[in-house]
Amino acid sequence: MVYSSSYLPLLLFTIFQLIVIQNHLFCKADPTDGFTPISISQSNFEIQKPYDVPVNQRYSFIDGVHKFWVYKTDKPHTTSSQTKPRSEIRITGNDYSSGVRQFEGYFYVPSGSSGVSIMQVFGASPSSTTLMLRVYDGTLYYYREKVIESNIYNRWIRLNVIHDVGASKLKVYINGVLKHEPSGRGGDHHYFKFGVYTQDNESDRMESRWRGIKLFKK
Repeated sequence: MVYSSSYLPLLLFTIFQLIVIQNHLFCKADPTDGFTPISISQSNFEIQKPYDVPVNQRYSFIDGVHKFWVYKTDKPHTTSSQTKPRSEIRITGNDYSSGVRQFEGYFYVPSGSSGVSIMQVFGASPSSTTLMLRVYDGTLYYYREKVIESNIYNRWIRLNVIHDVGASKLKVYINGVLKHEPSGRGGDHHYFKFGVYTQDNESDRMESRWRGIKLFKK
C-alpha cells in the first residue's frame, strides 16, 4: 500500500501512540510508586559495633558505600548485652508506630559470609523483630522460613521492604520484583536496621556492603 505524503504525519503519530500504549501495558510498577521520600542523612545512621573495638575496625563509608564486617568471636555491642556480634546501622529519627513505611537499599554480600542477618525491621511482640533477612550459603532468606533470592554472592542487589503497620503486612522486593508478603509480628514501635548481625551456623567472618539507602512513607 502506498500512502500520500499528507497522511504520513498521521501514520507516524498513530505508530507513536501504539508504542506508548504497549510500553505502558508491559511496564512494571516500581515499589516506590505512590510513596513520598523521607529526607535522611548520615546523622540518622547510628552505628552499632562490638563494644571493645573502634568503629573503623568494623565499619567504613567510602565513595557512598557502607561496609560492615564482624567476626563470630567478637563481643556484643554493649557490655550488658547477651546478643551475638554485630556491625549495623540503626536508622534514627524515623521510628514509627503506624502508617506505611518503606526501606530501599542496594546490598552486596561477598562469598563466604553466612549465618548472618543483613536487614531488619525492628520491633515486634513478643519477639524483637518484625522482619529479618538472613544469608545462609549464598541464599537470602526471610528468617529461615522462606527463600527470597538464591545466588546472591558477589553482586549488587536492590532491596525494597514495605511495612504496612495497620494491615500487619510486609512486602519484600528484589530488583523490583515482589518475592514475599509475610504477616506482621505485632509491636507498636518500629525502625529499620542494616549491616551484619550474627545468627546461627555463622561463618568466621561476615560482611555486607550497602549503598543508596532511602526511606519512604504514605
